[in-house]
Amino acid sequence: MAFSVSSLMALVAISSSPVSSMSCDLPASLDLRKQETLRVLHQMETISPPSCLKHRTDFKFPQDMADGRQFPEAQAASVLHEMLQQIFSLFHTERSSAAWNTTLLDRLLTGLHQQLEDLDTCLDEQTGEEESALGTVGPTLAVKRYFRRIRLYLTEKKYSDCAWEIVRVEIMRSFSSSANLQGRLGMKDGDLGSP
Repeated sequence: MAFSVSSLMALVAISSSPVSSMSCDLPASLDLRKQETLRVLHQMETISPPSCLKHRTDFKFPQDMADGRQFPEAQAASVLHEMLQQIFSLFHTERSSAAWNTTLLDRLLTGLHQQLEDLDTCLDEQTGEEESALGTVGPTLAVKRYFRRIRLYLTEKKYSDCAWEIVRVEIMRSFSSSANLQGRLGMKDGDLGSP
């Protein structure tokens, strides 16, 4: 099927429009990697979550992240990167290695690392855009505080199996909530980065 000159011109105009040029150039596989990460987190279950209900706590997940629409794209990328980095750091410890199946843990860490590399590319592309680094301090700090509460909880519970299970479920919940931030980056099929 041949394209007419006007169709080709329209494609050029769309691809060079401000909406398109602000969008991160992320691979389509990023969403698949996110789904795989959630699948691995689910497979890591070692204890039935209901048996640990008395150990639950509210880690105070930053509600701003649940509604990623309020973040400009550059800020969404920074906040999502911080969240992925914190999850990676949490599970990339000796205590975590002792708590989880090493094959599943390696798959989780590999998937998180790949997502971080993809977001690094996005952040490099966005350098110099209208969002300054100061604009990301508040939300990024909220993510760091959230993960600090998770680490304190693990320490207080002496890294028990139930504590790790509560944290695993919490990470699944927060990771799922990050879909709104990913939506801001145009990671959904057919999305050009528009709000």
